[in-house]
Amino acid sequence: MPRTCIRETSAKENEIFLWKMDPPNKERRSPENGPSSARPCCSSLKMFLVALSFAYFAKALSGSYMKSTITQLERRFDIPSYLIGVIDGSFEIGNLLVIAFVSYFGAKLHRPKIIAIGCLLMSLGTFLIALPHFIIGRYKFETSIRSSVNSSSNLSPCPVSSGIPATAPSTTAGPSSGCEHESRLSMWIYVFLGNILRGIGETPVQPLGISYIDDHALEENAAFYIGCVQTISVIGPVFGYLLGSVCAKIYVDIGFVNMESISITPGDARWVGAWWLGYLIAGLITLLSAVPFWFLPKSLPLPERLLAKYSPERTSFIKDSPLLEHKYQADEPANFLEMAKDFLPTLRSLLGNPVYSLYLCVTIIQFNSLIGMVTYKPKYIEQHYGQSASKANFLMGVINIPAVALGMFSGGVIMKKSKLSIMGAAKFALGTSLLGYFLSLFFFAMGCENASVAGITRSYNGTESLYKEDKYLLASCNTICDCPRRNWDPVCGENGLTYISPCLAGCRTSHGSGMDTVFEQCSCVAVGNHTASAGQCNNRDSCHRVFPYFLALSVITSFIISLGGTPGYMLLIRCIRPQLKSLALGFHTLTTRTLAGIPAPIYFGAIIDTTCLKWGQKKCGGRGACRIYNTTAYRIAYLGLTLGLRTASFFLCFLGLVVLRRHVRRQECNMLANGGTGAAAGELQALRKEENNSCNSDQCTQTADYDPERETRL
Repeated sequence: MPRTCIRETSAKENEIFLWKMDPPNKERRSPENGPSSARPCCSSLKMFLVALSFAYFAKALSGSYMKSTITQLERRFDIPSYLIGVIDGSFEIGNLLVIAFVSYFGAKLHRPKIIAIGCLLMSLGTFLIALPHFIIGRYKFETSIRSSVNSSSNLSPCPVSSGIPATAPSTTAGPSSGCEHESRLSMWIYVFLGNILRGIGETPVQPLGISYIDDHALEENAAFYIGCVQTISVIGPVFGYLLGSVCAKIYVDIGFVNMESISITPGDARWVGAWWLGYLIAGLITLLSAVPFWFLPKSLPLPERLLAKYSPERTSFIKDSPLLEHKYQADEPANFLEMAKDFLPTLRSLLGNPVYSLYLCVTIIQFNSLIGMVTYKPKYIEQHYGQSASKANFLMGVINIPAVALGMFSGGVIMKKSKLSIMGAAKFALGTSLLGYFLSLFFFAMGCENASVAGITRSYNGTESLYKEDKYLLASCNTICDCPRRNWDPVCGENGLTYISPCLAGCRTSHGSGMDTVFEQCSCVAVGNHTASAGQCNNRDSCHRVFPYFLALSVITSFIISLGGTPGYMLLIRCIRPQLKSLALGFHTLTTRTLAGIPAPIYFGAIIDTTCLKWGQKKCGGRGACRIYNTTAYRIAYLGLTLGLRTASFFLCFLGLVVLRRHVRRQECNMLANGGTGAAAGELQALRKEENNSCNSDQCTQTADYDPERETRL
């Protein structure tokens, strides 16, 4: 009889009973406060939702801003893409250091204050990322015309060769002057350490915040509340990418240099925007997000109007439930040693759930695809379609990210209105993922030709070909000049062909300054007036025609895939025991960030580096950032790796669906075998509307010894 009564009592009723027995009620009814004293507004669930949403917004803004600055950081610190992947993955390293312990021990302590401390650490890390700008000195980009800046007199970009053979090494191969004053410590280390600190600070926000909501919200509203918070977390990147777009337009040393002397534009491969400014803004916002959590209680009381709906007799059998005693032991003083001893057995119990384990494997693979794709998508738009970093970030912010936010919110609404069961949520998430996958295959057809660069993608007479060695940069038209072959200072000839430098274009004279510099008597430009202008040619008409279709398809696929985000997340929460909720969320975040968040940007970046056709040169020697990529190879590597990983994940998805179906059927049999008729059986049938298969008596008999603590009642 007690077992039957426990089954007929919902989890929310259990919370109400425990709330009635909670000692703080005595304080509320004390003579000092009076029996009708109103609770502080900070004690309401809505206030916590607002505070958590703002924290999600702040962390999402700073995280997306980091991804919007990857090309700026590459150029500023002269590093390849794989090192940018290391920097990006350092955020996950910070999570890895503390997330398991924060998720497990934090759930038993004061969760709002732990979240507040995390926000402070995130803010400090964000400020640390911006620090190198103030100690590294002014940005000096590669150019062969720096001596002609602000000068209207003619200056020859083509120094006459002094008899050095054409195959001799570049005259600029060695370190330039001033290198003895350069710091031996790479400045990107500060960005790396700051991002680690951001990762440590972000750790408690998701597992403790989501579990806090799920513990205190009504069961029918939990999915909607979590969907709202997740939606806010997707709105944050909108502002993050928009902030990245604004800062990318501003020159890195704005206010310290004469902008008329700058001979490059935001579309140039050497341009570096004011990347540091956005980190200062993001750090301030994150700092403000910590404030509300200091005033929130350890647990939230339930409203009086809900207590009137339930009689004491309805919940009188809950007292002796060991399951609920375990679930609410967070409200009691916690012994650290006892919690530590219980950690490994609890983790073993969690991983023993086959549904959770398969869900974990699927999300690890899909997160590898997602994180790699999102990290380098702005860079893909820049390099493949010839857009500036500012425009790429703007498009990500106003077109792509809102589609993701709308999809996640719509998924939560659909789940609430349709009252999807756990099986329905799993099928819905898989269906949307498959549809988005098949639509994504059309991205392969939206190709773009390589930029026309003499000696790299075309010969000097205009024949299309790929050249990966510096010796092909020399031709009969420029052998008379003693040209450095490692500098990237492109000019656009009248013939529509880009030359790596005015010297390699054979130009003899120049006039003007900055972006208005014009080069004349260019022997390699065999048409018109033999002139060339500063900057790369922008004559890839086919790219401009296909780019709108790429954006439209990107929006559609993002929306469809995001529809399954909230149902999939609720599947994670509902497939485990209530008292393991915080640990399950934390361990899920730990594994996905360890096995996806850390390695994905690194190996995506390393593969992208293999498609580089021309590397820049550091001031003091050595290979710098890539200046131009083979767009065809870039497209195949980027899209192929993204979709290949998702293909592999679908095999585990189907296996997980089969295991989940058996799990649900076994739960139904266990309910019936233990006398779970009436309200309990009706609730189970309502949760699995499409899973009404009856079980035979033999199956039910085999599970008669079912332990109600073993798995979550679905």
